[in-house]
Amino acid sequence: MKKVKLGDLDVGIMGLGCMSMTDVYGTGDVAAGEATLHRAIELGVTLFDTANVYGQGENERLVGRALAAHREKASISTKFGFVVGPKGPGLDGHPDRVADRCEESLARLGTDHIDLYFLHRPDPKVPVEDSVGAMARLVEAGKVRHLGLCEVSAETLRKAYAVHPITAVQSEYSLWTRDPEDEVLPACRALGVGFVPFSPIGRAMLTGAITETDSFDAGSDMRGTMPRFQGENLQRNLKLVSEVTRIADALGIKPGQVALAWLLTKGDFIAPIPGTKRCAYLEENVAAAEVALPEEIVAELDDVFAPGKVSGARYGQKWMESEDTAKD
Repeated sequence: MKKVKLGDLDVGIMGLGCMSMTDVYGTGDVAAGEATLHRAIELGVTLFDTANVYGQGENERLVGRALAAHREKASISTKFGFVVGPKGPGLDGHPDRVADRCEESLARLGTDHIDLYFLHRPDPKVPVEDSVGAMARLVEAGKVRHLGLCEVSAETLRKAYAVHPITAVQSEYSLWTRDPEDEVLPACRALGVGFVPFSPIGRAMLTGAITETDSFDAGSDMRGTMPRFQGENLQRNLKLVSEVTRIADALGIKPGQVALAWLLTKGDFIAPIPGTKRCAYLEENVAAAEVALPEEIVAELDDVFAPGKVSGARYGQKWMESEDTAKD
């Protein structure tokens, strides 16, 4: 697999998001997830992304267990700072609790170090410099190799970088979520920070697999809380996706591969982490790294999915976003 540099961390250009292997988008499948993780190693994937909040820790245990025999080939990224309590989701980036969260993740992952440790969301009650300062002490202690931030503004990235070098920013970025292009991607490029797009195929929307008859149970599938997947928003967005399907058919590839190949044209410091728990989808996603889209197709997709053309907000009221995250 082609390699890309996230800061000074070398990874395969296509990573693997592991969140869906436990319950998030409907029912998880641990056995299928383990098989997919093993297949990913065979295909040359090196970046594996999880978080302490996924599956209430079970996702980290799954990733750690499956990758134990391949630890030297795998760069494991995990996150802290997103908490779910009786009153719903919240944020906690207090520096006094960073070390404890790291130790918990190390124990679940069954490893002595985390390759890339992300602050899952900036805590608006805590200066990012304080959170990153505590994270930097984990690097000094050898518990963590590299630091990352999720869903931050360019300004927050610069503040954090002044405390300790940031290896990567992880934010939602795809054909239908273009916000990082305005300020965050230029800041990453200027600072030498890598960029890790999550949901790069729009939570399956950009694969063409979702239809206007689909509905999502908000109790078991987080898409059920997302306005983009509901009612008239869904119908309007499916019309945009039909253009991706048309292009894919003309090129003889899958719609999701078009979406991923488009993303890879946006910078040589980008390593998407499409999520799946199925080997077949993993293989499709990895193959997208070899697709070279003609410039005219890239320009056409830029126009079809220009900012403002996608209907509906990314998140509903159930999911709290920090003041730093994109407001769309």
